[in-house]
Amino acid sequence: MNCKLGGSLWTVKIPFKNVMICGIDSYHDPSNRGNSVAAFVASVNSSYSQWYSKAVVQTKREEIVNGLSASFEIALNIYRKRNGKLPTNVIIYRDGIGDGQLNTCLNYEIPQFEMVCGNHIKISYIVVQKRINTRIFSDSGIHLENPLPGTVVDQHITKSNMYDFFLVSQMVRQGTVTPTHYVVLRDDCNYGPDIIQKLSYKLCFLYYNWAGTIRIPACCMYAHKLAYLIGQSIQRDVAESLAEKLFYL
Repeated sequence: MNCKLGGSLWTVKIPFKNVMICGIDSYHDPSNRGNSVAAFVASVNSSYSQWYSKAVVQTKREEIVNGLSASFEIALNIYRKRNGKLPTNVIIYRDGIGDGQLNTCLNYEIPQFEMVCGNHIKISYIVVQKRINTRIFSDSGIHLENPLPGTVVDQHITKSNMYDFFLVSQMVRQGTVTPTHYVVLRDDCNYGPDIIQKLSYKLCFLYYNWAGTIRIPACCMYAHKLAYLIGQSIQRDVAESLAEKLFYL
């Protein structure tokens, strides 16, 4: 209840200054009868415990990012109102994108966010893929085991022409753990692999519906929950007074 009313349950130390973290996901009606819903979530404080959330309900023929760039602009204004200035850097985690859509994302989605930012704000854009077939094992010398949470693989099995890595963020007690694949399409902020990998792992601790880690960064999970709730049940926009509360958890 504290969380739904706008409170913070816990935080993880992320030593960033003046950086906004965003998450994007989309929901498509399996029966193809309903409209698509895109959800946008953005951090509005320095501890990344409070978020602005907005769902955009669109017709089948509309491009999803058209509405998201408007939501992004509102999120920047809220950030400025709360912190007294705009963020210098923005990190966007984009869920729901397969390998075949990466070029569309690079050529169509990212420029729309850049238009909102102008020359003052730098963007890092990271695609999160969780439906993958890759599996990673740890060789203990006796038998193969699941790797420990926090394990990162960024060479040998990654794409030769892309900046990507695999991250295991969960402890799995049954079966084989599935890593999450992160593809960094843009890194104008010049954070480098180490910082982006550590940040991605830390964000897996910040989902308030679960006391441990989850498979994807919390901002993507919040966007997923919001898009699913609006697309499955509500099917319309919610009141603006709920935008800065995690009412959908």
